[in-house]
Amino acid sequence: MGFIKNSNIRTVFLLAFSMCVLLSIPAFAQSTADTSVQATAGTDTAGTVGNADTASTVAVTGDTPAPDTAAGGTTVDEAIGVTSVATAEGDQPLDLDPQVYQNAFYYVLLVLLICILIVVVGRIWQIYELTRRMAGKDTTYYMHNIHATLFLVCLIVGLYGVYWSYVHHGAQSMRDAATEHGERIDLMFMITTVITTIVLVLTHIGLFGFAFKYRATPQRKAYFYPHNNTIEKVWTIVPAIVLTVLVLFGFFTWRSITNVPEEDQKNALHIEVIGEQFTWTVRYPGRDGVIGERNYRLTTPLNNLGIDFNDKNSWDDQLGSEIVLPVNKPVRVQISSKDILHSFYIPDFRVQMNAVPGMKTYFQFTPTITTEEMRDRLGDYNYDYVMLCAKICGGGHYNMQKKVRVVTEEEYREWLNEQPYFFTEDLRKEFQVSEATANEGSEKLLANAN
Repeated sequence: MGFIKNSNIRTVFLLAFSMCVLLSIPAFAQSTADTSVQATAGTDTAGTVGNADTASTVAVTGDTPAPDTAAGGTTVDEAIGVTSVATAEGDQPLDLDPQVYQNAFYYVLLVLLICILIVVVGRIWQIYELTRRMAGKDTTYYMHNIHATLFLVCLIVGLYGVYWSYVHHGAQSMRDAATEHGERIDLMFMITTVITTIVLVLTHIGLFGFAFKYRATPQRKAYFYPHNNTIEKVWTIVPAIVLTVLVLFGFFTWRSITNVPEEDQKNALHIEVIGEQFTWTVRYPGRDGVIGERNYRLTTPLNNLGIDFNDKNSWDDQLGSEIVLPVNKPVRVQISSKDILHSFYIPDFRVQMNAVPGMKTYFQFTPTITTEEMRDRLGDYNYDYVMLCAKICGGGHYNMQKKVRVVTEEEYREWLNEQPYFFTEDLRKEFQVSEATANEGSEKLLANAN
């Protein structure tokens, strides 16, 4: 308080305000310069058009020979062309200098102006209250009426905001699920949303409505209501029952999705997705339909996945540049990570499972809508399913995405035949060398033992 009393706060505030204005001048100056350039360009265009009109007039009156008239006609065409180009350029949105948005003092100045506006409104309100007191009017109940009215306005605006958000953003957040189990997840989500929305609306009507209805008036006397066991039981038991139902519903839905019978697991297409900073690697099984084993101890610059080529099932494994899946066929994804925690996430499939280092996780689903069908439904013929990482795994987290396509069985077979094998010629040579070294070491051990 001593500092406030002994310091000229207004002077300090004005000094800070002036500094912000001065430091923000380059941004505004750039905008002014752009306006000047545009005005100059407009003047030049007008001059060109004026010359074209003059040439046209001379050509019409016949004061010049025919060749000049032709030349005049050419000038008119050129002028019209210049005018149309200038008009087309004028229709394009103007590029604002990024300095306007990158200058920190610009935002500081904006905040200061908002603060000044709030202070001015507060001062005006104080003057208004003072005039009411001088006129002998009581401001106590008047303020209660204002606050109660504001509560009612906030209730109406807030509920309309909820309605507007559901109407305009609901379709964006909930596209058709492209998998069989996705429909069950959507049903669970909709039930939860409906219940919580009802609670939201009723609670806010009660809070804001009671504040408006039971505002202080000269005729109303406050009633002290200490306790009510019935109300306590109702608002404890009812939410507990609702939450229990929702939790059990979610639990059994999740178990029905993740607990897949062994027979269904064997009949599914198996693929492996491996996460690392900051990319995904997709491995498809060969004709045997079995993905080869991996061992992190076997990781080399060539064998970056640590695939164990002693397991012959890995010899025909193929690498996928993207994820391509056949429609209406079960797919079982084996998920793992090479470094840190990632999360395998395909929003349109309602699929998410963590990729944990040193641990295999699985998710089985059946795609039901091809990419082309989804494009037709959305009216967006460039739309693609995408696999994302749902864990913030570092600075390049945004790069962890891979396109997913759902196609017919024939298209899937054609695409798979074009994918390269992981067991390349270089890896074969490396494997043969390691095998020879291991055999030589074994022979030496046997010789020493004998």
